[in-house]
Amino acid sequence: MKEYEEVRHSLIDMLEDLDDRLTKITHDVKEPLDKDFEEQATQAENDEVLDGLGNAARTEIEMVKQAIARIDKGQYGLCQVCGQPISQERLKAIPYSILCIKCASQVGAKQ
Repeated sequence: MKEYEEVRHSLIDMLEDLDDRLTKITHDVKEPLDKDFEEQATQAENDEVLDGLGNAARTEIEMVKQAIARIDKGQYGLCQVCGQPISQERLKAIPYSILCIKCASQVGAKQ
C-alpha cells in the first residue's frame, strides 16, 4: 500500500534497532559470572532486568513484524476489534497499534 510506504520503512528501521538491542542484551546475559560472590549476586540481579528487557524487545519485534505484514496485506490502520480506522495520531505514537482508541480503552490495552 503506497499510502503507508513511509510507515513501512520506519517500521523496518524500528525492527533493525530492536534486533540490535536484543543482540546486545543477549550478549550481556551470556557474559560469564565474576569470581566474587557479591559481584555474582549483582550480576544475577542485572541479568533479571536484562531478561525483562529482552522479553519486551521480543514482544515489540513481533508486533512490528505483524504491522509490516498488515501493511503488505492492505489491512494496516484498521482496528482489529471494530474494523474502524485507527487515528493517524495514534498510529504516529504507536505505529504497530492494532486497536483504535475507543477499543483500546475498553480492553485496557496499550496496543
